[in-house]
Order: sequence, then C-alpha cells, then structure tokens
Amino acid sequence: MDRLLDAPRHLVFAVWTRPEHAARWWGPQNFMAISCVMDVRPGGAWRKVMRSTEGDVVIKIGVYREVVAPERLVFTYRDEAPDGTLTPETLVTVTFTEESGRTRLRLHQVGFEQPGPRDGHVGGWASTLERHAYYLTECRRAEGQGG
Repeated sequence: MDRLLDAPRHLVFAVWTRPEHAARWWGPQNFMAISCVMDVRPGGAWRKVMRSTEGDVVIKIGVYREVVAPERLVFTYRDEAPDGTLTPETLVTVTFTEESGRTRLRLHQVGFEQPGPRDGHVGGWASTLERHAYYLTECRRAEGQGG
C-alpha cells in the first residue's frame, strides 16, 4: 500500500510509534482501541486490543524487528484469539520517505499462508490508513499547521 500524506515525516513516524497516538487511529473504521501497548525498539513487543461497533474484541500482537527513526518500521503481526490461540505470523514493513514537505508511506505485509487472510488485511489496512490520514490532519490542526 502506498500513501502520500500531507504531513512532515517526523510527525508521521511519531504517530506510528507513540501509543497515545496509535490508540486513536490504528484499526479499521468500525473499531475503537481498548488498549495499546508499544515498546518501540528492536525486540520490543506491541499489543493492541480493539472493540468493534458490534462488540467483538480483536487482539493484535507482534514484535518490532527494526526501528529506524524516522525512516522505517518492521514488525511481526498476529491475531490472538480470546483463548490465546495465535494466527500465523506475518511481517509488516512500513517506510516513510520525505517528498517536498510531505511523506510517502509504504506498507508491505508478507507471510500469509492463504489468500483469504491476505485479502482481509488489504481491506483492514486500507481502512486503517484512512483513519491514519484523518488523524494526521487533526494533529496538524492542533499544532497550527492547517490541514
């Protein structure tokens, strides 16, 4: 996935790496964060718990493999069922490139064993990245940078 965001790279990276920000946007449109814990360093774990508007609870977990501020994040990604069962691990790479005061965000996720889960993640990430772009606009307004 590829997005050109009207925000400086340092802000886009901060919004991806600080739990107080990620809790506000990370998840599809019909989900709200219940908790967001992030130890953003190589080997550090992350865990997000979300609730859908229908009341379903979804848990996402992973471990950071690479953190190169403000250029790149690489982390594992899994779903955790309420009984503790885990889905197969995938790997997400997010890069942040400056382009004339804006930021090009590229997200790539690999390691799916079946096309169904992969296709479901495409829709989930598309919705999540829409929320991310909207949240960035709100951050820029709060900082007095317009939007």
